[in-house]
Amino acid sequence: MPVAQSEVQRAEAQRQTPAAAAHPFTVFVRTIARGVTLSRSLDQDEAAAAMRLILAGAVDPAQLGAFLMVLRYRGETPAELAGFARAARERIAAPAAAAADLDWPSYADRHKQLPYFVLAALLLAENGVRVLMHGLAGIGPATTPATLAALGLRACASLDEAARALERSRFAYVALDDFCPALRPLFALRPLLGLRSSANTFARELNPLAARCQIQGVFHPAYLPAHQETARLLGQPNAAVFKGGGGEAQRNPEKPCRVATLYRGAAGEELWDALVPGQRHPWREEPLDPARVAALWRGDLPAPGPQAAVVGTVAICLKLLGRAATAAEAEAQARVLWDARPKAKYGAP
Repeated sequence: MPVAQSEVQRAEAQRQTPAAAAHPFTVFVRTIARGVTLSRSLDQDEAAAAMRLILAGAVDPAQLGAFLMVLRYRGETPAELAGFARAARERIAAPAAAAADLDWPSYADRHKQLPYFVLAALLLAENGVRVLMHGLAGIGPATTPATLAALGLRACASLDEAARALERSRFAYVALDDFCPALRPLFALRPLLGLRSSANTFARELNPLAARCQIQGVFHPAYLPAHQETARLLGQPNAAVFKGGGGEAQRNPEKPCRVATLYRGAAGEELWDALVPGQRHPWREEPLDPARVAALWRGDLPAPGPQAAVVGTVAICLKLLGRAATAAEAEAQARVLWDARPKAKYGAP
């Protein structure tokens, strides 16, 4: 009995030693989780330091879970998101000469409707815009990579390959695993924690080839100001952020679209009218078969809802890129581009 008591006392003494309490990540958990009166958000430098430790694998799983869920509960600030993105960007080895005009993050891991926005990106590429799309490798029929495969395209294996693809065909897709693999384990925590984490938010800000324009889709309108301000803090000159289908940059043509913008670093807001007001299209309940996306491009699928989603998304991009001065001009131009698309180029039946 005395021996057992001695072991307990020794364990308790070890638990209270400064060495045990001085884990480098402890300060970040304490800062955000000490309660209503004592906790505070991290500033941008603190957030970057915390994320560097996480990406280096230097954080205990218990610390990581506590940190991510506290942030999820109270919501990340733009400064925290910008700091996290800065730390992740430090791990991205981008080709020096690579050039992209439009950055297109695609990080919804489960689509409830087909990703027709891929056609918007391809239509822009067909008309001279270099589009880099990046996201999760994903599994399942409705993912962005599966849709690209149905169109006869494949993901690039690296940013170097993506840069070559941009020069050749002005469109490239690269999975997060192939340009920032240290970030991927945070996405893998979702089944364990039951919730998305900060990674689902700040990965959209990575812009690995530093494109001057960026389009983002978010899940909820309440997130628009946070994404807009995060992009501004990161020095993104031009951005358009809106609530999109499944959190992707896919405009809902049935409703007005509120777009949070950055033009030359100045924040603003635009309201785009509904394209098919008062009509509810059945396209959100259609089979999740990516062959339907290819069929729409070829003109074999009479689907006004998806077509309007593609045209409307392209219009937002055209205005962001400075190719149209007004929403009406951008939408008219997008319709012309859609009608003139090379129907035989992608997704041969």
